[in-house]
Order: sequence, then structure tokens, then C-alpha cells
Amino acid sequence: MGNLYDNRLTVSVDELYFNAENSSINKRGRMGRRNYDADDTVVYKSKNLETERRRRQKLSDRLLMLRSLMNKATIIEDAITYIKNLKDKVDSLTRELQEIEATSETTLVEPKTNETNNGEAMKEWGIKEEVRVTNIDGKKLWLKMIIEKKKGRFTQLMDAIHSFGIELIDTNVTTMKGALLITASIQEMERST
Repeated sequence: MGNLYDNRLTVSVDELYFNAENSSINKRGRMGRRNYDADDTVVYKSKNLETERRRRQKLSDRLLMLRSLMNKATIIEDAITYIKNLKDKVDSLTRELQEIEATSETTLVEPKTNETNNGEAMKEWGIKEEVRVTNIDGKKLWLKMIIEKKKGRFTQLMDAIHSFGIELIDTNVTTMKGALLITASIQEMERST
């Protein structure tokens, strides 16, 4: 046994290096990407290199064939015509947008004001302003008011009622024909002593 191991040890490092260079396993490389030219220089090759070259060549040939069939002047004329059509479309859409903006501005300038017509609408329908108060139970009263509808009028009315020390228990507000119909159950506020 000692003999066998001794033979292995007698191999020099130079011989190992020479065997490694000439080995077919090392020439191929791990993934088969390393190739050697005739003068033993390493050449790296992609797996898809040839396929990609053929694809590019095919595209190049087709492009050259298309260029030979088409006149450059015709291509430029078609491009100019297409650009002019796009410009005309942009101009027409711009005009249309300006018309829409102009009409929206006129409608914004003329807001509908029903406040001025509310009194007239009430007169047309024969609605008159009135206030009725009916006793319900002891300190509770039923209030019915018909007044002209104006901006902020209901808020002012509620502030005035509250300032007199009256509490609203149940309130209903209806608007119709320029009038406000307010019905409410009211009572005197309880004052804390």
C-alpha cells in the first residue's frame, strides 16, 4: 500500500498543470461557453448568439427590401399629411373647448336668483305671510309660520326665537312657490338657577 501512495506523490506540479490544460473537461468549461480557437485562445460564446445574429440579419434584410420598394419622398409626404391632419384635429378640438368655456362663462355670469321672484310667486299662488300660535299643553305651543323665502331668513328667525328664551322641540320646514312653511312645537326654556 505504501507503494501506491508513493507513486502518486512523485507526480510533479508541472505535470499536473500540463494535464489540466489538455483535459477535455476543462476545455468545455462548466456550461459549455468556453471554446478554443485553433491557436488555443479562449473564446466565449453565448448560447443564443447564432440565433440572435440570424434574427438581426433577417430584420435588416426585410428593412432593406422595404426601403427599396418605397420611395423616400412618398414616405415623407405621407408623414407630412398625417401631421397636418393631426394639427387640424387639435385646432378643431381647441375651438370646441373654447366654445364650451365661453358658454359656461355666460351661464356663470347669469346666476338664477329666485329671491327676487319669491314674493311674486307667492302672490301668483295666493299665498300670504301669516303666523299662528295654538296652545297644546300647559307651557307647550304649536307655531305655524308662512314667510317669504329669502337667503338667511330662517337662520335669523331661529336666532330671534332663541334670544327670547323659547326652545324649539320639534321643527319642520317646507319650501314651496317662494314661501317657507315653518311648523314647530315650542316651549319656554328652563332656566338653571
